[in-house]
Amino acid sequence: MAGTLYTYPENFRAYKALIAAQFSGAKVTVASDFVFGQTNKSEAFLKKFPLGKVPAFETADGKFLTESNAIAYYVANEQLRGKTDLEKAEVLSFLSLADNELLPAVHAWVFPMIGIIQFQKNNVERAKQDLKAALGALNAHLLHQTFLVGERLTLADIVVFATLLSAYENVLDPSFRAPFGSVTRWFTTVLNQPQVKAVVKNFTLCAKVAEFDAKKFAEFQAKTGAGQQQKEQQKEKKEKKEAKPAPAKKEKKAEAEPAEEMDAAELALAEEPKSKDPFDSLPKGTFNFDDFKRCYSNEDEAKSIPYFWEKFDPENYSIWYGEYKYPEELTKVFMSCNLITGMFQRLDKMRKQAFASVCLFGEDNA
Repeated sequence: MAGTLYTYPENFRAYKALIAAQFSGAKVTVASDFVFGQTNKSEAFLKKFPLGKVPAFETADGKFLTESNAIAYYVANEQLRGKTDLEKAEVLSFLSLADNELLPAVHAWVFPMIGIIQFQKNNVERAKQDLKAALGALNAHLLHQTFLVGERLTLADIVVFATLLSAYENVLDPSFRAPFGSVTRWFTTVLNQPQVKAVVKNFTLCAKVAEFDAKKFAEFQAKTGAGQQQKEQQKEKKEKKEAKPAPAKKEKKAEAEPAEEMDAAELALAEEPKSKDPFDSLPKGTFNFDDFKRCYSNEDEAKSIPYFWEKFDPENYSIWYGEYKYPEELTKVFMSCNLITGMFQRLDKMRKQAFASVCLFGEDNA
């Protein structure tokens, strides 16, 4: 098993394949001449990998692979993939958990703290709660197990470890880690494997939670051009609303100091496309979800429920009640909780336009 991996330095997604190769013995070479933003936009690269995304992998016999989990699976061996059909399914289950439960929460918390995206308290607090829920499930699973699947390290451990790496480095301080002792024990066990150390170097567990730095965020926006793009969008909105041009004084300030050169990781994050809010084209209702959610969180039901009916706008909003369609499939409480958390994460962009309460009743295998 051999091939070339295209990636920028310290890409946690690339770590998955590089660590797997260390364990399996696959000969994976990282393309030394790869420059993010240039190589992956070249005609030759796009001919092999049309989306221009990294990591990307070219096998020794000229086949092409994308998506980090698929590349890691390809360069792994039987032990890493799972020896039995059940183990293989369990490995895939943890790969899904990493992508759907852990990664959104990790990025929503870590990215503002390292200056990549704007800090929004509600989003960060929600991410903390989501991460606590996911880590709680992992902690219960690892209470009597050294590794996630079976008795030896597998791709499940590699992928979940890589996904949690930035959180353990930047925001999971000792007090946050305290309730999840089994997860931290497992994390450090994986971290200290010689094959992992060969890939992940100079790593230190978080001692103090990183905090949002407005100056650092502004510098990052200037480097990537994202700040300029955002200003232009805001200017267009203001012109439509007020029918007059918006002042451009702030843009000159941004040009006053030369921006530092971006690293490849920052460039990769900056190039993610911005999505348009579909609610912008709908009529604006009078019900303020943020106000109601604050009331719901801070007051008891004797106050929050009357508040809801007093403020509710039935012309622009509706109320729905639903039951899970396949309750017979919900055999484990923690897995059911993960489904709920995953659903809310996928609906995160509706935060300003929706409110929901989900209840889970019962116990394991009941």
